[in-house]
Amino acid sequence: MNATQPLVAVSTDVFECYDYQRHTAPQQYLEAAIGAAGVFPVLIPSFGDQLRLDQLFSAVDGVLITGSSSNVHPALYGGSASEVNGPYDTARDATTLPLIRMAIDQGVPLLAICRGLQEMNVALGGTLATEIQEQPGKRDHRAPQSDSSDERFAVRQTVVLNSGGCLFGMLGASKIDVNSLHRQAVERLASQLEVEAIADDGTVEAVSVRNSKCFAVGVQWHPEYWVKSDEPSARIFRAFGDAVRDHAARRTARRGVG
Repeated sequence: MNATQPLVAVSTDVFECYDYQRHTAPQQYLEAAIGAAGVFPVLIPSFGDQLRLDQLFSAVDGVLITGSSSNVHPALYGGSASEVNGPYDTARDATTLPLIRMAIDQGVPLLAICRGLQEMNVALGGTLATEIQEQPGKRDHRAPQSDSSDERFAVRQTVVLNSGGCLFGMLGASKIDVNSLHRQAVERLASQLEVEAIADDGTVEAVSVRNSKCFAVGVQWHPEYWVKSDEPSARIFRAFGDAVRDHAARRTARRGVG
């Protein structure tokens, strides 16, 4: 555990439970943020433009966008909503997309996972393909039906890393095995993004921000789940944590000069 735990903003999902609207994040992401990245996760409620994100960025040194069982609403990228493609979480969309854009614009370290990668692409002008398991030539990237989380999140798919990308340098491998499970994926890649990894069917599995000021990576798989036992997963979170601490140190130095 690092002695310093800079604050990291974490996205939340909105759903109804026991007659309350709740804003939540899965525990695995929070545990990985604390244990592997060495940061202090702070949950950001999904209230869209009611939030002054400029005030948030005066306090946090990183942004973590979690995965979710919901999908980005197709209206945000010119698509059509359907019952099959749901559920949707428009309150989350209204919060995460500007949060992502501001993190990139301000050079704040960003790690986006699963739905988070898709939000990154949409936030920067890209589009998504829905229900990709129904498309010719595409494999079924969905989780298997099981009551066991370990079985649903099992590492079962190989991705090829871009040899010139930041993930290749971070992980020191040309291929890694991952636990990718999703129903929608990048269709048209945002012009500001670079492909970092692809699946054997051509599906984009990781991206980074071109000419980014700092760490800005999205992965379609779930490094948070096996972060304690899978080295590539741990390296991703450690690299994110290092970037967050670097950003915090630079901010402290600027305040000292001022």
